[in-house]
Amino acid sequence: MFNRRRFLSLTGTAIAAPAILRVTAANAQEVTLKMHHFLPPVSNAHAKFLKPWADKVGMESGGRIKIDIFPSMQLGGTPPQLFDQARDGVADLVWTLPGNTPGRFPSIEAFELPFVANKRAAVNSKALQEYAEANLKDEFKDVKPICFWAHDHGLIHSTRKVANLDDLKGIKLRFPTRLAGEALKSLGVNAIGMPIPQVPEAMAQRVIDGAVVPWEVVPALKLQELVKFHAEIPGSPTLYTATFILAMNRAKYDSMPADLKAVIDKNSGIGTAAIAGNVWDEQAKVVSEIVAKRGNTITVIDEAEAAKWRKTTEPVIEAWLKGMKDKNLDGGKLLDNAKALLAKYEKAA
Repeated sequence: MFNRRRFLSLTGTAIAAPAILRVTAANAQEVTLKMHHFLPPVSNAHAKFLKPWADKVGMESGGRIKIDIFPSMQLGGTPPQLFDQARDGVADLVWTLPGNTPGRFPSIEAFELPFVANKRAAVNSKALQEYAEANLKDEFKDVKPICFWAHDHGLIHSTRKVANLDDLKGIKLRFPTRLAGEALKSLGVNAIGMPIPQVPEAMAQRVIDGAVVPWEVVPALKLQELVKFHAEIPGSPTLYTATFILAMNRAKYDSMPADLKAVIDKNSGIGTAAIAGNVWDEQAKVVSEIVAKRGNTITVIDEAEAAKWRKTTEPVIEAWLKGMKDKNLDGGKLLDNAKALLAKYEKAA
């Protein structure tokens, strides 16, 4: 028997269903973000930190945030332009080094001074994130910082063995930051600055004899095939570190619904900085073992020699303090704060 009430009920359901589906589809992807960075997709930074972070944000937003990653500068420009790309909205998110634009972010340089940073990235990263929240809001006000972090101990990777100061005289090494360059120069190195993607070609053309980078990035550059020698400073503090920022275009963040902003916020700050630091530390162990198995020589500078290096680089710190004073910034206070936070997180590790 024909049931008019049931028919109307079913018809109403059928009519309503497309509308429900349309709403669900609209909510499924409300925000698409373009992330830009300078390393290839096979790099550990991309595969083990940036992509997992993007996937986590997408999952926790219920699919409403989609992050498309453009590695290897696929959106154009050069690595030193990445910060401005985030500021100007060329990209919604960028991963970059403040040190790519020397002198622009002076307060973050406290972590990049010679023999200040810890050997472990997790310690450096948590200390830097807390430091940033207290001291870097003005310097980075043009973007929405997701997190700051710093890598583990940087090593000297070269075509000839380095074990002492004499071995450094005249060797041509790529440096990543202004202060790493100044430290190397004070040690007698012919220091040459360049973005890291240029290193393999510069090595092939013998523009440089090697580079100072952490273990993590070695496979992405195939540096273990280009050099045979690797030298590291024992323990902490270490020769140098470089700082990083994952930054978002502020207008894009501000335009997002409150609940999606909350997803971004949940995946920002010290927890995310710690995840990045752990990736760098884990890869340091993995990559160093790969390099050793390959037959390359890894030299640990002895303590007495390392003390000479620390003494020789002290003028770099003195010059930085003077430069900060000229900028009306209290470099001594910032450096003391950085060292205190590094000690805090080393003790907690």
